[in-house]
Amino acid sequence: MSKKLFRSGMIVSAMTLISRVLGLVRDVVIANIMGAGSSADVFFFANKIPNFLRRLFAEGAFAQAFVPVLTEYQEKNSAEEVRELLAKVAGTLGVLVSVVTLLGVIASPVLAALFGGGWFLAWLNDAPNGEKFELASLMLKITFPYLWFITFTALAGSILNTRGRFAVSAFTPVFLNIAMIVAAIFIAPKLAQPEIGLAWGVFFGGLIQFLFQIPFLLREKAVVKPSWGWRHPGVTKIRTLMIPALFGVSVSQINLLFDTFIASFLMTGSISWLYYSDRLLEFPLGLFGIAIATVILPALSKRHVNAESHAFSRTMDWGVRAILLLGFPAMCGLIILAKPMLMVLFMRGAFTYSDVEMASYSLMAYGSGLLSFMLIKILAPGYYSRQDTKTPVRYGIIAMVSNMGFNLIFAVPFGYVGLAIATSLSALLNASLLYIGLHKANVYRLTLPTLMFAAKTLFAALIMMFTIFYIEPPIEAWLDFSLFERGVTLLKLIATAAICYFICLVCFGIRPWKMKAAV
Repeated sequence: MSKKLFRSGMIVSAMTLISRVLGLVRDVVIANIMGAGSSADVFFFANKIPNFLRRLFAEGAFAQAFVPVLTEYQEKNSAEEVRELLAKVAGTLGVLVSVVTLLGVIASPVLAALFGGGWFLAWLNDAPNGEKFELASLMLKITFPYLWFITFTALAGSILNTRGRFAVSAFTPVFLNIAMIVAAIFIAPKLAQPEIGLAWGVFFGGLIQFLFQIPFLLREKAVVKPSWGWRHPGVTKIRTLMIPALFGVSVSQINLLFDTFIASFLMTGSISWLYYSDRLLEFPLGLFGIAIATVILPALSKRHVNAESHAFSRTMDWGVRAILLLGFPAMCGLIILAKPMLMVLFMRGAFTYSDVEMASYSLMAYGSGLLSFMLIKILAPGYYSRQDTKTPVRYGIIAMVSNMGFNLIFAVPFGYVGLAIATSLSALLNASLLYIGLHKANVYRLTLPTLMFAAKTLFAALIMMFTIFYIEPPIEAWLDFSLFERGVTLLKLIATAAICYFICLVCFGIRPWKMKAAV
């Protein structure tokens, strides 16, 4: 089973890598067109709200509640009962999401006022930032239907994942990036307001993702006629699990949205700087953290259904070790190479060195919490696979309230960087509470070998970090380099970091290629 998990993890990571690379290309194009100015702030704002709801309802709470129940049905019920569950879930979810989407389109000014309070107050008082509120209201009408498309995309992906078809759902986000790149290159430049073209790119990206999964569902004979089933036992179980999971699985997303609200009161560019730094954070988080979490959730659910407690714990341990192995070097790399990465990827067109400098501060703050974000993705399935969504809710609410407190503490002296610091601290608190809960319930406990593994990987990552710090060119040299020279230099530094880290691991007795046999 360990080899199967390893292979599935590699497949998801490979597909996610393609998606993330195209996502970076998309952001490079957007940065070139809009930089980090007023238009960029509004576009990222209008894109963030449906994305927040997507992660909250579709990929987040829904997937965490639906996968364990579907796994249980597939293990214990007939094929006809499984199809009935799929029909009831699709119908019930379809009605609810359609209503939410329609309300979101109609009430877009209310949403813009609620989450962009600073812009709304400026609009009321005829202040300079008032036009941001009007533009955000318009763009939300275009981007909000993305929620409908992506909800059913997440439903299809969850079905395919429970049947071991991980590559399809991992590859699907590629189409969103392609649609936005096409919109940015061919539509946005022809409009007086380029950000409107990008908003249409989001809309069509969601539509294409939804359509892409249908043939694969047909192949799995999982396409059913949707029907309302609010009181169906399976649907009841899913919504019972899902309601508390809305908080437990998406605390970091709620925190990021709260950051956006506060950033609307800060200087122009704050939302954009946070966005670009968050995008670089999402690259390793999606490539490693979400990929590993995606493949272990069905495995954990199956082990729980079959009462294999020892195998459950070993699967959890495999996930934690994989995160430590990949998370420590990724975290140190983001911190030490923040400016070079931003310069290579975004510093052209409307995106200036001043934007690089400002975004690098928030990237380093976010980067310090990368391991915590990753561990949350691994530890949370330890609860959801056992159909326990209430416990993570408690921890999620504590972390969310703490984030608000951290925001008040750090946002005043450090501005938008303080928001990133607060988010990282709340993620650390959330991950700690999740582990403590698993430990107390005797579900998963860190063993001495795993603690030694953590210490060795951390030490190896720190050696790697100081090596790069020693050989990295000064910032003046980076500014004098051409774009090609910057790219080559950055690749050399990353390659050197990888080699240094690998050598240190081997010297410390860790054999990364044996991870597939770690379970």
